[in-house]
Amino acid sequence: MFGVVFPNRSFPMEISTFAQIDTFHWVLDMNTFVGEAYDQVRELCIFLLNGFTLPPEKALAVYIQSPGSPFVFCGAVTGARPSAVLTLAWPEPGAGGPLQLTADAQPLSAKIGVSVEDLASLPSLDMAAEKRIEGLAMKVGENLFNFMQSFCGVDGSKLVVPMDILERWFKKFQERARRDPEYLKGFAFVPRMSTGELQVVHFENRSMSHLHQLIALSK
Repeated sequence: MFGVVFPNRSFPMEISTFAQIDTFHWVLDMNTFVGEAYDQVRELCIFLLNGFTLPPEKALAVYIQSPGSPFVFCGAVTGARPSAVLTLAWPEPGAGGPLQLTADAQPLSAKIGVSVEDLASLPSLDMAAEKRIEGLAMKVGENLFNFMQSFCGVDGSKLVVPMDILERWFKKFQERARRDPEYLKGFAFVPRMSTGELQVVHFENRSMSHLHQLIALSK
């Protein structure tokens, strides 16, 4: 039905690696794979096997669970999107409440869950991609805000902003990027929503209207 690969960490793993809970649910105990170092596994590639098709209204959803925490959705594949590379943003251990371990209890472990679900009931197929885009917008907005603080004034209850403040900030941003190629690494990598791959946003080639759209996303 499906297989998974942990990029740079494993060969392709078949569905038999997972424990089948019922007809539509499977769980992989990360202790059997990496022990307690589960949080060092940051990516998962999941793919439908050749010859298997999901109904158009169904999806194969992927969830992750840190020890003592609830499962968190991180993406899905469908018949139209038969493979995906998902970022595993592990939640804080114990986020769901006290661990409540006893001397004869089995130690809690991190898990990856896979389930067949209705496509319409799921959020975005790639939650990590949305988080990266949100993070990009926030970083650009924060950079602009810090720059504006040096030039804005106050008139009563109003904030006075120079008319050319955006142009001045953008030129400074361009100059810094040209002098220091490493500077853009904190801003420029954004995943394509359809494939999970990375693309570089060249700010120096963007118009101001594109820049304004990015800033608006952070509000």
